[in-house]
Amino acid sequence: MRWMFALVLTMVCSAANAADTFRFTAIPDEDQSRLVERFSKVADYLSDKLGVEVEYVPVTSYGAAVTAFRNDQVQLAWFGGLSGVQARQLVPGSKAIAQGAEDAEFRSYFIANTATGIEPNQEKLPDSVAGHSFTFGAKTSTSGRLMPEHFLRQRFDEAPDQLFSRVGFSGDHTRTIALVESGTYDIGAVNFTVWEAAVEDGRVDTSKVEVIWESPTYPDYQWTLRGDADERYGEGFTQKVQQALLDMTDPALLESFPRSGFIPASNDDYAPIEAVGKSIGLLR
Repeated sequence: MRWMFALVLTMVCSAANAADTFRFTAIPDEDQSRLVERFSKVADYLSDKLGVEVEYVPVTSYGAAVTAFRNDQVQLAWFGGLSGVQARQLVPGSKAIAQGAEDAEFRSYFIANTATGIEPNQEKLPDSVAGHSFTFGAKTSTSGRLMPEHFLRQRFDEAPDQLFSRVGFSGDHTRTIALVESGTYDIGAVNFTVWEAAVEDGRVDTSKVEVIWESPTYPDYQWTLRGDADERYGEGFTQKVQQALLDMTDPALLESFPRSGFIPASNDDYAPIEAVGKSIGLLR
């Protein structure tokens, strides 16, 4: 009987330990294999800072990241502006606790295949984009869909499918760049940090694809934490998580995002994203 009692106790303890694991995810805005390698290091950093086991949970889509958060499969997530608003609507009490230093004034780049002959214009989107094929990123990407569509409607007073000959959704920023570079689509909209990192790493042939317009700034990515974190992991845990993120200074870790560092954030910072989301029918 003693061995059976010991076995049951071990199973109970194992289940308790699994339940206490702190899990986070990130929207898959780049190639998934790159994200797994990078965010696994972030998990190690957070585990050391928080004193609990931390696990990175990869997801296959923006929607899957929101679903994992809603279902408590993850307690923390690196969301885009729109996906963060969606998640906080689904899980009342959840809080945006940190954003990248670049995220308070984020922007999108509109890129074009150089064979189109579209001339870059920093004042406004060129009239000559009309009639070409165009790809967004993921359907719920802030920098790859929401804000680019907002700026297109603002500039041309037309829906994208009326303005362009063909409209697609690549799924992530890396694919958008590849599709425009190859000529599969003439024009695309991308996250400026992904573009700049790809150019710096030599992963873009800038003789074939170039930036034709930089958007105005808007708030974007943020870390969102479930509202029951203190109840589950102990009083003050929310503050500990926020401080661990603000204290992240290792360039190798920050490259995962990529960001120069993190600053405090709040739900109110994303009111403009919520307003735009409602205006084009992506939020209720």
